[in-house]
Amino acid sequence: MGAVVLAVASSYNRFVRQRNLIRDSWSNIDTELRRRHDLIPNLVETVEGYAVHEREVLSEVTEARAAAVGYMEPAGTVRGSEPTAAQAGAENALVGSLRSLLAVAERYPDLKADTAFLALQDELTNTEDRIQAARRFYNANVRAYNQRVESVPSNAIASVFGFRTERFFEVEPVARERPPTATL
Repeated sequence: MGAVVLAVASSYNRFVRQRNLIRDSWSNIDTELRRRHDLIPNLVETVEGYAVHEREVLSEVTEARAAAVGYMEPAGTVRGSEPTAAQAGAENALVGSLRSLLAVAERYPDLKADTAFLALQDELTNTEDRIQAARRFYNANVRAYNQRVESVPSNAIASVFGFRTERFFEVEPVARERPPTATL
């Protein structure tokens, strides 16, 4: 009897550790998404100076950013462990509008050579890399946890104590390529 209680307690504690690891890894994604959101106003402002006739694209980016920020918890708030499908949708809409913004830049050679724009684009690329790394870490933790929730015999412990599967977070990267270097 003592061995069974010890096994149940051990399994329960492992579920708790895994759930906390998922929450911690989610906070890494949240931090990088905030970083992306913070970069966008500067990027829009820089492009706006060159592409005054692209108001529609600039407006789409601003609106998509506002929608994505609306799904973020206030900074410093302890967040739940699971991203929502609506948040992933808002982030993917933002990615689409950022791709349009970067496509606009292709039409303006002076903008493509602007050092401020290149620095922002490089920073955005670095942020995207970090978002993808954090997302992979989060999803790996969710996968391991979900396997335990759904596998025998740990699924019995999960059912008794209310551990449920967690949601994966899928968000598209804005840019995978490094910005072109300006040649003078």
